[in-house]
Amino acid sequence: MKAKFIFLLVLGGLCSLSFGQKSSGYAMSSPDGSLTLLVQANDKLQWSVTHRQQQIIDPSAISLQLGDGSVLGDGAKITSSKVEEVNTSFQAINYKKAVVSDHCNQLTLKCKGGFGIIFRVYNDAVAYRFYTAMKGEIVIKDEEANFNFTDDHQVFIPYMWDYRDGKIFNCSFEALYTEQKISEFRTDSLAFLPLLVDVGQGKKAVILEADLEDYPGMFMQLNETGKGYKGVFAPYPLEEKQVGINYIPVKRAEYIAQTQGTRQFPWRGVIISQEDKDLLNNDLVQKLASPNRIEDTSWIKAGQVAWDWWSAKNISHVDFEAGTNTETYLYYIDFAAANGIPYIILDGGWSDFRDLTKTRPEIDLPAIVEHGDKNGVGVILWAGWHQLMMQLDEVFSFYADLGIKGFKIDFIDRDDQLAVASTYEMAKKAADHHLLLDYHGIFKPTGLQRTYPNIVGYEGVKGMENVKWAHEDVPRYDVSIPFIRMLAGPMDYTPGAMRNASRRNFAPINANPMSQGTRCHQLAMYVIFEAPLQMLSDNPTAYMKEQACTDYITQVPVAFDETLALDGKVAEYVAIARRKGDTWYIGAMTNWDPRDLTIHLSFLAEGEYEAVIFKDGINAHRQAADYSRVITNLSRGDTLEIHLSSGGGWTARLEKKN
Repeated sequence: MKAKFIFLLVLGGLCSLSFGQKSSGYAMSSPDGSLTLLVQANDKLQWSVTHRQQQIIDPSAISLQLGDGSVLGDGAKITSSKVEEVNTSFQAINYKKAVVSDHCNQLTLKCKGGFGIIFRVYNDAVAYRFYTAMKGEIVIKDEEANFNFTDDHQVFIPYMWDYRDGKIFNCSFEALYTEQKISEFRTDSLAFLPLLVDVGQGKKAVILEADLEDYPGMFMQLNETGKGYKGVFAPYPLEEKQVGINYIPVKRAEYIAQTQGTRQFPWRGVIISQEDKDLLNNDLVQKLASPNRIEDTSWIKAGQVAWDWWSAKNISHVDFEAGTNTETYLYYIDFAAANGIPYIILDGGWSDFRDLTKTRPEIDLPAIVEHGDKNGVGVILWAGWHQLMMQLDEVFSFYADLGIKGFKIDFIDRDDQLAVASTYEMAKKAADHHLLLDYHGIFKPTGLQRTYPNIVGYEGVKGMENVKWAHEDVPRYDVSIPFIRMLAGPMDYTPGAMRNASRRNFAPINANPMSQGTRCHQLAMYVIFEAPLQMLSDNPTAYMKEQACTDYITQVPVAFDETLALDGKVAEYVAIARRKGDTWYIGAMTNWDPRDLTIHLSFLAEGEYEAVIFKDGINAHRQAADYSRVITNLSRGDTLEIHLSSGGGWTARLEKKN
């Protein structure tokens, strides 16, 4: 090799190399040496990744295109480079573990023209972000983000757009995964993130983004290689109008963002797993998110919620007519108090449609809040995004003074720059009033829940509400999302159905819905699915009839001190253990295929544990609500052989004895 000069800086296994007059390269490995990033800056700025000598990402071009016609990245002139080891940790709030360790090697390239790129290489992921240092405001016309793979791999794709007869039929961030080859990507569609690629040798690569602030979200579309993806971004909205409860852009600019000239842009990341189960306990989005901006978080109390909408308030054996009225919500409060549930939600219909400060005549909100306060149950209110934004300061101030604990905000259904910016504005103003927020009808989380931990819920998942009207393969989806969607953050999936159906017996029913799969499949969701504001979706009457299951559900925490990935395979099965204090919680679920799993309890501390176990009943394959409850003693070194029925589940609480 003939080189004009070579510069080598060694720091824990990383090196920076610059070669020749027309080519330059920077190679950096992860702390354990398993992942290697190569950055090349020639005519195009490109990055590529290998994992244990297997090429995962082929050279992939990246750039930022500005409104003045300049392209940051093309022909980049690197003026300086800095390599450093990041090795720190931080306390997590309402998360799957108490402390997150952040250990990676970082490369910062400063380029001529007032911009640069930061790359990070973790033992299980790579990520990069642009930054700019320019005066005033700049316009981002577009961003080039490519993810080129080495072959036409199998993928799990959540499609955003569903065209039928030339019209957009579905435009939400909720979709089952289409399992196909990269090259089979639908040309009339976009995919939202996270997106999983099976790169061979048992490894998976998951594309996601983090720290999405004041910038549009990234979608995926097939690029010209035929075996890779490129980023696509919603153009900046210039005009909008209200259509029903949604607020829809009707005119867009020829650029994607207008923003401050000095800033950091969102992280683009790829998680790479050696085994599927590694995806069940990954912290990349938390690590890349901006740190907590709320100084005092003592008021932020996550917890479970008695929810009225899914079951259509179909309570019985009461002396009043159930519905959106004061009596019904007083009843929900009594149920929540009796079962240690800290919140109830008043879903859509409690307020005037055009003025959120006005309640419908059947709702005496001060009386509901007062009854909740007396019984230790907080009240959360549903609100449509557009109407709330029109009254944001007034509504937050008014209801915080009334004693409301938070809002469930629905029908955002966009992630252009204005929509994304609004989520930060709502989060900050809600925090100023000590209000919790649950973002429903929204794009996937990208770390805002770390930056503003009063954000205790995110939908962006095809949750259990869909069984009310659709006949789809839900159990397969249930054991796919822990490996894909849950990598982005918490999921407001809304579990807890007490009417359960086998594959043969299921039917979508809107007013009195049932779930697909067994009762224990539903119970296991409370351990497996991450949700700091976790719903009990069925109605109080159903839960009181099934008190043993209710008692188990309500004793599962919504945040934990430690998480362990026990076993799993994408779209087939999942098994996770989580610890809170000295108590362990274990959950396992399968798709429609029955299977047997072995769980080794080597993770337990020394001593004896009392285990309360819920497992599929012997007839659960025929009658999905059939289950068996077992109480036994277990200790470290014991092995559990568990059977999961078709669409089944298994879950246990292990309390350490004194």
